[in-house]
Amino acid sequence: MTSLPLIPVDPDARGRRPAMPPRHLADLDLPGRRALVTELGEPGFRAKQVSNHYFGRLVRDPAQMTDLPAATRERLAGSLLPTLLTPVRELACDDGATRKALWRLHDGSLVESVLMGYPDRVTVCISSQAGCGMACPFCATGQAGLTRNLSTAEIVDQAVYLAGVAASGAVAGSPPRLSHVVFMGMGEPLANYSRVVAAIRRLVAPAPEGLGLSQRHITVSTVGLVPAIRRLASEDLSVTLALSLHAPDDELRDELVPVNQRWKVSEVLDAAWDYAATTGRRVSIEYAMIKDVNDQPWRADLLGRLLAGKLAHVNLIPLNPTPGSRWDASPKPVEREFVRRLRDAGVSTTVRDTRGREIDGACGQLAAAEDRDTEPRTATA
Repeated sequence: MTSLPLIPVDPDARGRRPAMPPRHLADLDLPGRRALVTELGEPGFRAKQVSNHYFGRLVRDPAQMTDLPAATRERLAGSLLPTLLTPVRELACDDGATRKALWRLHDGSLVESVLMGYPDRVTVCISSQAGCGMACPFCATGQAGLTRNLSTAEIVDQAVYLAGVAASGAVAGSPPRLSHVVFMGMGEPLANYSRVVAAIRRLVAPAPEGLGLSQRHITVSTVGLVPAIRRLASEDLSVTLALSLHAPDDELRDELVPVNQRWKVSEVLDAAWDYAATTGRRVSIEYAMIKDVNDQPWRADLLGRLLAGKLAHVNLIPLNPTPGSRWDASPKPVEREFVRRLRDAGVSTTVRDTRGREIDGACGQLAAAEDRDTEPRTATA
């Protein structure tokens, strides 16, 4: 494991009230950016120039924006590109192919994102909320609770920053261009619906409007907010829906994914199948393998019956335990038997690559560690 520089942060930020950040060009479409630039007394075409730097060249330093008049660079950049993410800690492992960033937002909130390089692609996992209100007990973010929703630009800026890391050649053995984004970091994306959808549109729009990624290379995870799933199906987007199921039966899922007490397994799956029918996109069924909790053979068989013949793929996730948690990963023989039973039922199944364990790679773990490290200590007499 390689530890990258630790950047000092304001120790008083922890007590500040969460608040939304200043407006950023990624919050706006191109006409909105032109209107803002015009309000600043500059020609509207300057919005396209600054947008090209940010989305096309992955540059945010005004000194490098040499096509802008020197007298206005700082003012335009300050108005269109305010600092949203301050690096707190960056860790790398897998010979630099996996890099996790912990960010402090302008109000002191903490969020995480992860860059993963492969021989054929570069993927980033980004957060949509600071914390999470879904309260899944095996998830470090769920244990922390929800601080606030992220703005559209705070979501997009994570991807743009890590796209710059990839473009710098820092991820050896991988292409120098970001190709995939997964909304599987901190938070429930569909609980921050409008900003997440706006962020997706920025990510897939060509420069200078956005980052120019393929819609089919965007994955949005959800614990199963049924009305939002149905709404997403109507957005004319072809992103992949990843459903965090984690249990095939209501009795256990009520405990593991508390929102199941509102929308049961059958309702969630019906919404997922409607999404697949509308978009033509295969649904990814996320299933964390938890020792002696949801890994029994009969649950594999039940899951197989629920998914057989559907446009779905199961992504089994070896649990990355959080410190002090009673939850642990299933043993490998149990995992292999679970896979065998699903495949025997005709269900496409893979086991997720377990990256980043030594850098607190699971969602919320690095933020939780930072909170523990910076927790104020009470003096004793």
